[in-house]
Amino acid sequence: MKFSRRLRVSLRVITRIALPGSQTRTNSVSALLRLVRFGGTVKGFSKTACIILVFFAMVIASRAQTFKPLVSFDDSNGAGPQSLVQGTDGSFYGTALTGGNLTCNTQGCGTVFKITARGKLTVLHSFDGTDGDQPNAPLVQGTDGSFYGTTLEGGSSSACGGDCGTVFKIHPDGSFLTLHNFDGTDGENPWGGLVQGRDGNFYGTTSGGGTEGGGTVFKITPGGTLTTLYSSFGFRGGIFPDGALVQGTDGSFYGTTKSGGTGHDCGSRGCGTIFRISSDGSFLSLLSFDYVEGYDPSGGLVQATDGNFYGTAGGGGTNNDGTVFKITSGGVLTTLYSFCAQTNCTDGATPTGLLQASDGNLYGTTEAGGANNDGTVFKITSRGVLTTLYSFCGYCTDGGDPTGPPLQATDGNFYGTTAIGGAYNYGIVFNLSVGLGPFVETRPTSGKIGASVVILGTNLSGATSVTFNGTVAKFTVVSKSEIKTTVPEGATTGKVEVKTPHGTLKSNVVFRCRSDFERFGIEEYRPPDVWAAFLASEEGPERDNCRNEAISLIETTGQQSLLPAEK
Repeated sequence: MKFSRRLRVSLRVITRIALPGSQTRTNSVSALLRLVRFGGTVKGFSKTACIILVFFAMVIASRAQTFKPLVSFDDSNGAGPQSLVQGTDGSFYGTALTGGNLTCNTQGCGTVFKITARGKLTVLHSFDGTDGDQPNAPLVQGTDGSFYGTTLEGGSSSACGGDCGTVFKIHPDGSFLTLHNFDGTDGENPWGGLVQGRDGNFYGTTSGGGTEGGGTVFKITPGGTLTTLYSSFGFRGGIFPDGALVQGTDGSFYGTTKSGGTGHDCGSRGCGTIFRISSDGSFLSLLSFDYVEGYDPSGGLVQATDGNFYGTAGGGGTNNDGTVFKITSGGVLTTLYSFCAQTNCTDGATPTGLLQASDGNLYGTTEAGGANNDGTVFKITSRGVLTTLYSFCGYCTDGGDPTGPPLQATDGNFYGTTAIGGAYNYGIVFNLSVGLGPFVETRPTSGKIGASVVILGTNLSGATSVTFNGTVAKFTVVSKSEIKTTVPEGATTGKVEVKTPHGTLKSNVVFRCRSDFERFGIEEYRPPDVWAAFLASEEGPERDNCRNEAISLIETTGQQSLLPAEK
């Protein structure tokens, strides 16, 4: 079937309008355009069918990647927004470093805000200095539904010049409570956010204060009782922890220090370290960075589904502009990528942290580099293959200087923030879609039979089934974004699935069944030989599905890091 030149030109115009700036989309549609080129034929297809093929190819390809600014900050509602967290109500919650209440100082002390997926923003709280100043880290939603966070400075303590920082709690309706005011002896200037441990307490770090002045690791209850777990950060073991902790599947917490350590080529400041600490304060420095491996590890760590930890260093590496690395729970490090490997650093520079998405790949942002030297969003595989997904433009509507790794929401899209740009140059919240589908997220991601679990998702209304690795569970649909359930008898480690009128949704990570190891006094990481001896002993726990699923995991994988142990 011959096509007229007019039709051919029209198709090309449509392609350019509908699919701008994507090489993948251009290639996909061009392939079909070549089939229907002037004077050509398409065997087995009518003219109409060919047009339909091109149209659907364009629609499918257009889903591959789209970027959309959702809201621009204007200083009165905050400035310099930080990374986001998705609440059980489906909205996103975050903090802005400055702006808001200008009675605090000329820049404002920062805000806590809520934003919907459609871009409707609500300020929940404006800091005034006495209740905190400069909320510098993402929030975490506790099992009680409230959000918990830290401020870098401010508070009611007279120490630190009144700027030691705080820990706070805020309800989704805006009800606010300062839980703790740091005083220097128990730490000062918490740079990273909090993580809720399996025991229900929150764990975090301060970048200064403590016994040696190099920072602390602390535990705080939801009611505000703080316990300093470690305060002896000295130079050789690392100083100035400034990222959020992550609780590994072994029950221990892993973190990074900005400086110190025994690495080479970073001068008197040191390159930084990675450490492990138990909930009772037992501390071990796992690794000291050398410059070629990276320095100033930023953004904390993320434990991937392979059991390893992944992170970024803001500087160092082969090209002096930061790295992506992998480290085992035993401290063996592999550098996966050194930024600025491309001409003019179009691949980015100064990375800010990672997350693992539902496709198994790692995603992150860089503060600089890219096509406009204003930062990027990137994807990297566990083997170190990096793809730049988006380059920011700085003081423009799309923003610049992204402030941390984006969040992957349960609709499959990424939501992130930039420190500058937007309509008023105070930063934006953006949506980036790369074609990943919706999923459900379990909170927590592990538990014993009978443990309460919240399932977060999108369009969950009318759900007809919830299963844990195939085992049916009882559940209650709370809202279109939340389901409450319990781990059913007979459940084993695997994906959680929710059947809805719109299809079946799977959890982004496997739900790990935790054993009853605490019966035997085992609550933290143990070396492989210790586990092997324990499992072979008469005192070793019996296999009992979700009660002792960890036994079969270690026998089949040999990875002791998969053994969850805390209550």
